[in-house]
Amino acid sequence: MRKPNYNRIYIDLLEAKFPEKLKYFKSILDRKKQLSVLDVIKLNEDLFGVSCKERQKYRSYDKPTVLEILDYQKKNRLNDTQLATHFRLSRNTVATWKKKFIV
Repeated sequence: MRKPNYNRIYIDLLEAKFPEKLKYFKSILDRKKQLSVLDVIKLNEDLFGVSCKERQKYRSYDKPTVLEILDYQKKNRLNDTQLATHFRLSRNTVATWKKKFIV
């Protein structure tokens, strides 16, 4: 399955809705050829402000992103609750990912 071209989507969005922010975000988008799910979430938060609870339910994570999040937990020595709070996830989601991908 092909991933969306987030670079093109964000450039079009910035040109149409936020032309004043185009220069700043274009430099960020040009640095990476392929954006990960975490990059997209970070860009959304920077562009639209802090994400609200309602948007949270539409997030989906692919396997490389889940492994990156679990690696972040290991590097920073976080427990499941701290990791869930940092990424605004459920503790049950983190526990399920650990059972599914680490064991």
